[in-house]
Amino acid sequence: MAQDYYATLGVGRDASAEELKKAYRKLARQLHPDVNDAPDASERFKDITIAYEVLSDPQKRATFDRGGDPLRGSGGSGFGQGFSFDDIMDAFFGQNTGRGPRPRTQRGQDALLRLTIDLAEAAFGVSQEIKVDTAVTCTTCSGSGAAAGSEPVTCRTCHGHGDVQHVQRSLLGDIRTSRPCPACHGYGTVIPEPCAECAGEGRVRSRRSISVTIPAGVDHGTRIQLSGEGEVGPGGGPAGDLYLEINVRRHPMFSRKGDQLFCQVTLPMTAAALGAHIDLPTLEADVPDTDEDTKTVPLDVVAGTQSGDTITIKGWGVPRLRGSGRGDLNVQVIVETPARMDEEQRALLAQLAKLRDEERPEALMGVNHKGVFGKIKDAFK
Repeated sequence: MAQDYYATLGVGRDASAEELKKAYRKLARQLHPDVNDAPDASERFKDITIAYEVLSDPQKRATFDRGGDPLRGSGGSGFGQGFSFDDIMDAFFGQNTGRGPRPRTQRGQDALLRLTIDLAEAAFGVSQEIKVDTAVTCTTCSGSGAAAGSEPVTCRTCHGHGDVQHVQRSLLGDIRTSRPCPACHGYGTVIPEPCAECAGEGRVRSRRSISVTIPAGVDHGTRIQLSGEGEVGPGGGPAGDLYLEINVRRHPMFSRKGDQLFCQVTLPMTAAALGAHIDLPTLEADVPDTDEDTKTVPLDVVAGTQSGDTITIKGWGVPRLRGSGRGDLNVQVIVETPARMDEEQRALLAQLAKLRDEERPEALMGVNHKGVFGKIKDAFK
């Protein structure tokens, strides 16, 4: 025997197939000529490869264990004889590079469709028909890709393997590599008479209608997954999924942040000063056939409300997408100062200013809203 193959790989004689592979991977990474420029790296790499070839083959390993020569009759060293480049790559990188015939039937790709809806539809949900343009199974050939009366036949070039072998001489011996068969493109079969409708693809593009239900509470950018409504795969394979990305139109009155609704109400200064009760339109007013009682909500503006104050109406916001209940409706009050007044109105307003001692009003400054003279007083305290 030229060498102790167990010692070469650094394993015991009772090593399992997995332990042999791990030992070879480790040494192959260290000794491969592409990563190790030591003078003896190429020879040592050849030795561990021969050792792995022998010990990974049950018959050769049994011959070696009995004291025989497992390489007798294999043409010398045995390297490159029945040990392909795919076997080396499997041990070196830990994966099988052999392809084999790939199936014609494959899963289709996912599709994305952007759907624009109103704010009320996003808040309360809506069901509607949408048009989608995707690949569907060819009805002429039922997805087989072959014309009527014909069927795929075994490829004569690769004999159904899906790949072809290429042998290349090197310092390490004969290295065999596998490539997809150019005749059948790796399928292992060819279609002599393709379907005229789908040209052998097993699928065609079609525009169709589907019914979708948008759940209540979706927001701008929300994606809804519709399983099996995407592209049909090659060979009539299962369809991928369709994703609906929601785009919400701007509303003329309401804005939204999460489950909160926001709006502004402009009131004359007299209503803000004296207080007022108004019926505020709700988002439900945009929903057809909604209950009349929900189209408005009472808004109580207390006397002395300032411009910019916010009044919160609980439970009149957007329904929560994941959970129960609704957010709130936040109403910002804008107090409008009259720009034009007649003589009588001016006289009444002047009289009010005199009664409130506001004929020469003090300017309010800063976050504490203290007048100039108030700040001067505080400075002398």
